[in-house]
Amino acid sequence: MIEPMTTPRARCAALVSTMALAFAMAAGGMMLPSQALAQQQSGVVGRIVVQGNERIEPTTILSYLPIQVGDTIDQAKLDVALKTLTRTDLFSDVRLQLQGDTLIVQVVENPIINQVLFEGNSSLKKDKLEDEVEVRPRGIFTKAKVQEDVGRIIELYRRSGHISATVTPKIVNLPQRRVDLVFEIKEGPKSGITGINFEGNDQFSDNDLRDVVVTKESHWYKFFESNDNYDPDRIEYDREQLRKFYRNHGYFDFHVISSVAELTPDQKGFAVTYTVDEGKKYKFGKISVTTELKKLNPDILRSLLPIKTGQVFQDERIENATDSLTFAAGSAGFAFVDVRPQFHANPTTHTVDVAFDVKEGPRVYIDRIDIVGNTATLDYVIRREMALSEGDAYNRVLVDQSKNRIKSLGFFKNVEITNTPGNQPDRTDLLVKVTEQPTGELSASAGYSSVDQLVLDLGFNQSNFRGRGQDVRARIEIGSLSQDIDFSFTEPRFLGRNLGAGFDLFATRYDFQQFASYSSASAGGGLHLAFPLTVNSSMQLRYTLRTDDVIVDSGLCVPGNELVSIVLCDERGAFLTSAVGYSVRIDRRNDPVLPTRGYFLDLSQDLAGFGGNVFYVKTQWDGGWYHGFSKDYTLNLSMTGGYVDGWNNSTVPIEDRFYEGGDSFVGFQLAGLGPRDTRFGDALGGKLFVVGEILESFPNLLPEQYGIKTAIISDVGTLGLLDRSSKFNPATNAPLTTVVDDLALRAAVGIDVRWKSPLGPLRFDIAYPVAKTKYDVTQIFRFSTNTRF
Repeated sequence: MIEPMTTPRARCAALVSTMALAFAMAAGGMMLPSQALAQQQSGVVGRIVVQGNERIEPTTILSYLPIQVGDTIDQAKLDVALKTLTRTDLFSDVRLQLQGDTLIVQVVENPIINQVLFEGNSSLKKDKLEDEVEVRPRGIFTKAKVQEDVGRIIELYRRSGHISATVTPKIVNLPQRRVDLVFEIKEGPKSGITGINFEGNDQFSDNDLRDVVVTKESHWYKFFESNDNYDPDRIEYDREQLRKFYRNHGYFDFHVISSVAELTPDQKGFAVTYTVDEGKKYKFGKISVTTELKKLNPDILRSLLPIKTGQVFQDERIENATDSLTFAAGSAGFAFVDVRPQFHANPTTHTVDVAFDVKEGPRVYIDRIDIVGNTATLDYVIRREMALSEGDAYNRVLVDQSKNRIKSLGFFKNVEITNTPGNQPDRTDLLVKVTEQPTGELSASAGYSSVDQLVLDLGFNQSNFRGRGQDVRARIEIGSLSQDIDFSFTEPRFLGRNLGAGFDLFATRYDFQQFASYSSASAGGGLHLAFPLTVNSSMQLRYTLRTDDVIVDSGLCVPGNELVSIVLCDERGAFLTSAVGYSVRIDRRNDPVLPTRGYFLDLSQDLAGFGGNVFYVKTQWDGGWYHGFSKDYTLNLSMTGGYVDGWNNSTVPIEDRFYEGGDSFVGFQLAGLGPRDTRFGDALGGKLFVVGEILESFPNLLPEQYGIKTAIISDVGTLGLLDRSSKFNPATNAPLTTVVDDLALRAAVGIDVRWKSPLGPLRFDIAYPVAKTKYDVTQIFRFSTNTRF
């Protein structure tokens, strides 16, 4: 035992001495000086005396002792009492002795840990080591706990590639039975991966398979790689990754024969070799569905399967088929089904027959729903998004719906719903674990884009106001092209019902001079009410009242000597719009934030003319379909469109027409395509537009933590269809030959790069128009940035 040290030199000397001998003696089963002893004796206990205690009260020790005054004791009872006190971990030594009728309990208390220190750690941070060990300051020191933590630290280093790391625990005695615990760490060199080799692979090259496994080779230029060290668990995980890869390419019989990691002669790294047996390529044979559930038709279930005879065998198709059957059974009212695929391989024909057996599983009911992690959001805000309540039958489909609804709130970085066994076999508890993310923003930003030029933005956004889920937004934006002031408020549960109600106030001034030689000023407000139609669909009703003032310099509109399009001169003036509208949304995406499966559809219509002097019907639609081939490759097909037309003998004002380009159509400038007065180059907008987009994401060159997303993008569409009055001179009624409106097809392809840089989000688009008209205005390169401070 190290004596108490008070001087710095003494403390340093104490750190040099270790507990190695003590741990070696404990491992070898040697008797330590603090070994607990009990005398061979028996009798009746008249009183009990506690000796040796310093911090622990005698009454606390007596509460652990299974002997009371008046008990008759023998050697067996003394042994039980001795073991009971020892198991408390409060004492390093316990002795029991009966002197006459007095039972003497003599103890030596374990020290209290003053602080836990780590020395020699450079590759692993202190916080990570503290999370790994179980000993804590103000906890009780025991050799067993310390030795367990030594093993945990060594295992942590082993997983990070430091195979030869050693950890030596040391203690420094302090007054009042306190100690400092120091873990002295010698990390040793990091064991890299010098090579990854494969044997037995004929269908796929070594390079192909190296992309499949998580373990990567060490190279001097891979500064950010974290999986290029030897980790036995990762090697085992790679075996499963190889199996999934081959099984998803038709190799039903594939298996990994061995995975061997050999230390190189210079002991600086490992060479990993996977020996595989690929087997033959299989296709799906006979596909069948059997069920004894009367409400389910096997033939209908069979038609829902995403598997066809003759397709290449893939495990992913089996998983998707199982999910489809589970969902179909749930939709039919069977909340508990057990879908089990059974395989029969035919080596002669190289086909796999798959039979799906659908059975009703045991009913399980929800006993309790616990919500954890919501430090800001009130409990009921999360609970009201749950499609299940306590006492309901457990339904996996509804659990998944609840998870997506909670994620759709946008309040949480992560949402997990897990079920744990309840207090009875037919009961389960749901644990909803959320991780809060910032939902409020008081911001000032400055940015620049090739479309909007310089932009200054001051705003307050809070999508979870007071933790009640209310959305409050206030913003002032001052840019080279636009100036906006708006305020909105939305209560997602109006009158305690599933109704989202709110209002909007806004004022906007837009400078369209460089695109269409006019500017506009708008001000107004609106009311909106939203509610769900089904589990995956919702509807919004709205009313908008606004004034618009189209401004064209009068000096540019001198009759007979116009310097801008005569169409714009005729559009000058103030307008009052009073419009009612609705929107319907169907959302079947698997994730509302980063979808990889499913689709969504939006349809909206607005009718202007309930008051005011503007009369039109505007219809817009938007839809998207997602398919993730892997975690890195996601295909997104989307289409947007709109049509607006006047009624009550009115035309569509220029402010209410559609303009495409910029963010909405790569390769073209804002308002760069569509009807135009070619004499002055003024964009006139259109009453009809349709734009389709293909977006294919692909792996990034740098790790995900650098926030770079890259995708191939392709847009195709058209814009046009002006009113007749916009094609004729209002003074002479003669056709305007300089106004072109031909609904020509436009298309562009390019690359979209988005980076969450330290200076703010950056977006780069490089796109080339492959189909355009001679009067369109293109834009090959476009970027935008925004910095908050």
